[in-house]
Amino acid sequence: WGIREHGMAAAMNGMALHGGMIPYSGGFLIFSDYCRPSLRLAALMKQRVIHVMTHDSIGLGEDGPTHQPVEHFAALRAIPDLQFFRPADVTETLECWQLALEADDTPSVLALTRQNLVAQRKSYEEENLCARGAYVLIDSEDEAAVTIFASGSEVEIAADAHAQLTEADIAARVVSVPCFELFETQSEDYQASVIGGSPVKIAVEAGIRMGWDRFIGNDGTFVGMSSFGASGPYKALYEHFGITAEAVVTAAKAKLDA
Repeated sequence: WGIREHGMAAAMNGMALHGGMIPYSGGFLIFSDYCRPSLRLAALMKQRVIHVMTHDSIGLGEDGPTHQPVEHFAALRAIPDLQFFRPADVTETLECWQLALEADDTPSVLALTRQNLVAQRKSYEEENLCARGAYVLIDSEDEAAVTIFASGSEVEIAADAHAQLTEADIAARVVSVPCFELFETQSEDYQASVIGGSPVKIAVEAGIRMGWDRFIGNDGTFVGMSSFGASGPYKALYEHFGITAEAVVTAAKAKLDA
């Protein structure tokens, strides 16, 4: 639909209301702004529409800040009864797609990256782990001093930080958080087990902090965006804005030494 996302989302709602099909779309996440009125109505009307929105962060690169969503994760997570998924790799993407198809009274948004990602889940799980909303991706053999929470492409950064912390004899764990909304439906015991009791909690996401205090607390560390993006190769942008494994490790060590 090109730049006509508002009309596209409205038409999808009409198709869902008519019945007989599951409408889905493709577009850039930045243009969820144009979809927002119809996304809100889909949630209000409990309609199964699926929006697959790519180019989900500063990883978009050279198109610059006009096309790089930074506040959009938080804005979409704020809509009641909307499932916002940000999968970390191909396995999580398949799991989130399944959950979107099965949610017959809830609209869903899948936010996908432009850049290639390393597979984090290399073994088959009978359980759809994304259905939990968040789960321990990499555990620690010893009591963890650091827990790193991340979503989407930043799970790769969290995993790299975990490897560096392990090399430095600092026990750490990584929690993948593909869907805030589904995590909130889990039991209190499960939520507490995933958040854990590590003295240092860090969240990593190429967006604003809003919402992440649910996992890291007010005194937790956030590695992410506090401004609009910039134009440049995506790796250079992540370095420029300090969203790197090295930044996570530095922050963790600073907290532990404090």
